[in-house]
Amino acid sequence: MNFARFAFTDGVKKLQEKYGSRPAYARMENMLADKEGLTEDEQMFIESRDSFYMASIGENGYPYIQHRGGPAGFIKVIDNHTLGVVDFRGNKQYISVGNVLAHPQVSLFLMDYPHKTRLKIFADAHIVELADNPELFDLIDPSEYKHTAERMLIFDVKAFDWNCPQHITPRYTVDEIKEAFAPQNEYVLKLEYGLEKLKKQLAAK
Repeated sequence: MNFARFAFTDGVKKLQEKYGSRPAYARMENMLADKEGLTEDEQMFIESRDSFYMASIGENGYPYIQHRGGPAGFIKVIDNHTLGVVDFRGNKQYISVGNVLAHPQVSLFLMDYPHKTRLKIFADAHIVELADNPELFDLIDPSEYKHTAERMLIFDVKAFDWNCPQHITPRYTVDEIKEAFAPQNEYVLKLEYGLEKLKKQLAAK
């Protein structure tokens, strides 16, 4: 699972040589050990995500990028080489699913905007129908989340790498904002309660 060996194709290397970055990246490529699989750090990060981006390749050769979302933890780590998600019913265009049938090679981007962190994954994707493996469906289905399941997407991870935080703008969900402001809101409520109590005491005199 050496990400650089997947990403640095001959064309990429030629551009690195042209612009002077090839020596550094060649050293990095050689220094990177072939990973045995997803470590605990990657697994914890993946299973805390509530969305990811998936790039697939169409039969016409054009790439397509899709955003997929769900509850936190809807991306399941089946083992240290395999991820799985339930394919929720959407607008019924089936672009990504159709692409995977022709070209199983996909790229996944998993983002943590507040911490300016992203995990890049190369994988081979394949489709599993719900009726073909009900045990797997029970394992990865986010049953408490309102959805209609159509099929499962299973990803055989080939390589992964953490990306640098440069140029990632921090963004926060509504729940994250509420959590961040919870102590302040509680403090304001206590002040308001104390003020009302003081007003009543003064009025009673």
